[in-house]
Amino acid sequence: MAEDSPKRRKANFNEAETEVLIEQVLKHEQLLFAAGPGRASPGQKRKVWELIRHKVNPVAACPRDVEDLKKRWRDLKRRDRSKLCRLSQGCGPPGPAAAAPLGLLLAPEEMPPAAAPPG
Repeated sequence: MAEDSPKRRKANFNEAETEVLIEQVLKHEQLLFAAGPGRASPGQKRKVWELIRHKVNPVAACPRDVEDLKKRWRDLKRRDRSKLCRLSQGCGPPGPAAAAPLGLLLAPEEMPPAAAPPG
């Protein structure tokens, strides 16, 4: 029955896709995630996510849509929060370290080449 299914699972994100996604989301972080009276409208956010999609798709293993990118971003954040939690051995309410930018939580081999610390 599974062979007849028209819906197939997409390929996993490759390293290049993930790097471009992280780079672009961090570049547009203020527009996408800012809170308060100066935050972007949903239409502006949608345009930014479309821009990110157009940057990711040339290096993608298969075409990605905006929802794929948002889900991957949420998964990356969750993974990094759990990594931070394991490091602190607290797993309690988020402290100041939990508010650190994603780049500070990634291991050097997980960071985009431009953001990796020297050495």
